[in-house]
Amino acid sequence: MADSLRLLVDRLRTPIGELVIVSDETTRVRAQVRAIDWQDHEDRMLRKLTIHYGAGGWTLTRARDPFGNTAALAAYMDGNVAALDTLEVETGGTAFQRQVWRALREIPAGTTTSYGELAKRIGRPSAVRAVGLANGANPIGIVVPCHRVIGADGSLTGYAGGLQRKRWLIAHEARHAVRPPVEVRAAH
Repeated sequence: MADSLRLLVDRLRTPIGELVIVSDETTRVRAQVRAIDWQDHEDRMLRKLTIHYGAGGWTLTRARDPFGNTAALAAYMDGNVAALDTLEVETGGTAFQRQVWRALREIPAGTTTSYGELAKRIGRPSAVRAVGLANGANPIGIVVPCHRVIGADGSLTGYAGGLQRKRWLIAHEARHAVRPPVEVRAAH
């Protein structure tokens, strides 16, 4: 039997609840984030870990700020929304799910997209429902920003952490996202 994956778990208090952050233990400079969920949904996160890595395929060990991952999330919550870009992630999941999750990371902070647009971005315009399901199965919320996906009509649609948190995350990013400077032309 192969060795189980040793995962490190830390917690972060945020304005919208406590986050549970799971990283792998590695010899690289930075550990990869494997799962993030809200403390009130921790059981769901543990089920996802079992789905992705198998029953008995992983262990959790408490660790304080493994490789700076918790600090990066704290910086994000404090307004440095670009801090998420510094985090490396690794997930289980199907090839299609991982394709959707990679596309989610390409949505700029402070912006949103629809499920249909996300399906088009990955070259599967008719896979809107499958994209929605993959979005909902995302084990690394916030860092893999599934909260940036909204309904085609602009409405807030499901978010595993609750719509109040989704609303807060979108507004937080809109307030703090770095926008390119607007070119001002002198009048002639």
